[in-house]
Amino acid sequence: MMDSQALISEKLKDQQLRENLLKGMNLLKTNRKNLLKDRYGDWEALREEGRKVKESALARLPELLERFEQNASKNGIKVHWADTPQEVNEIIHKIAQEKGATTILKGKSMASEEIHFNHYWESKGAKAIETDLGEIIIQLIDERPVHIVVPAIHKNRYEIGEIFEKHLKVERFSEPEDLNRVARTYLRSEFKEFKMGLSGVNFVIADEGAIWLLENEGNGRMSTTAPDVHVAVCGIEKIVETFDDAVILDTLLVPSATGQSITCYNNIITSPRKDGDKDGPKEVHVVLFNNHRTDILAHKHYAKALSCIRCGTCMNHCPVYEKIGGHAYGATYPGPIGEVISPQLFGIDKYGYVLNLCSLCGRCSEVCPVKIPLAEMIRDLRAEQVGDGSGEKILGIERVKPKISEKLSFKAFASVATTPWAWRLALSSAGTLAPLLKVLSGVLPALKQWTSCRAFPDLDSSFQRKVKEMKGVVYE
Repeated sequence: MMDSQALISEKLKDQQLRENLLKGMNLLKTNRKNLLKDRYGDWEALREEGRKVKESALARLPELLERFEQNASKNGIKVHWADTPQEVNEIIHKIAQEKGATTILKGKSMASEEIHFNHYWESKGAKAIETDLGEIIIQLIDERPVHIVVPAIHKNRYEIGEIFEKHLKVERFSEPEDLNRVARTYLRSEFKEFKMGLSGVNFVIADEGAIWLLENEGNGRMSTTAPDVHVAVCGIEKIVETFDDAVILDTLLVPSATGQSITCYNNIITSPRKDGDKDGPKEVHVVLFNNHRTDILAHKHYAKALSCIRCGTCMNHCPVYEKIGGHAYGATYPGPIGEVISPQLFGIDKYGYVLNLCSLCGRCSEVCPVKIPLAEMIRDLRAEQVGDGSGEKILGIERVKPKISEKLSFKAFASVATTPWAWRLALSSAGTLAPLLKVLSGVLPALKQWTSCRAFPDLDSSFQRKVKEMKGVVYE
């Protein structure tokens, strides 16, 4: 497998990828901006309500989970508990064996990506078929989702047409309507006969013993109502107390994710099929899994990361994600939220490098609908990594030992930055030396590495002079 630095460099050089991402991110950001302006009178107040809902639920997590199990069981839903991805997969496989199911149709689910469900299922000789359009595309080419909401946003319609032509043996199309028609035709044959469907969950509602799923394509509804058995997989942090709480989060999630006020389909499942019902599964199973979430919850500071409602807007506004895409992060969850939770879910020794994929611009914290301080957490996790943090236990913690040259460089910078005359001299010298450094940037070791993926900045040393010239100016 390609090492992380090589993978990041490869993605930076992929011009088509960057064009596709830029177009997709701009569309999502514009849709969100316009909707918030036109439809929401006090978005910031709503964000505050969402923050309170999530933090209140996390503070009472054990109590609410137990209440959900009690109420869901009364409704006829079977609740399972799992600590590790392996346990989740084994539970689902056991259910399938009991029902004689060798094929499972999946609605979109990042939880299933986290537990590597498809690979496990295939290792058992079974077949997992994605039904979300974006997931179909990446399954055909054996890739992971590049985004938690729009899994194939890195592919344009011409590339998708080529994928369908090659893997589905159809005529090459490029119009969205034609591509959707090809996908529908492909899936209809799979939907004819299947016993088991798998989905994720957006909200687990404790007081009602119900689960709520959001989607836009209708495939999720098919995967949860057409089969005899529906299995829903979700992390324990998806719990909320009431329907009202879920409505607040839904109202925040959808505009943030896609710039819509509401998704096309809202599937609220309270029980298996009842007598007289015309559709619905005969059995509903909900698998609640941990996978180190309680370890994150134990951190006073980092527990807020579990408030994430998986809208993906932090990725849409991230200048780094926009340049490299989700695959460069090497983890299930990319972007700013991935930088915060991946080191904690999967080990900072394995995924600590993603903390460097951040400019600390703070956009992610500004747009997060539930006010997770993502930029602050990324900075603090960097400190944990080098032994300068709070000392709270982080999964797989392995302190990074800075190079002596790095230590000396930062020590020198700190000395200059805190000495007024030295700082003024450095600024004035920077403007003078900038043209020479720009010429030598391809030769000098440190600058060569730095400019391999960046344009050399234009340094302007006139700021101090302009400030002096402005003394005595009165602003009215």
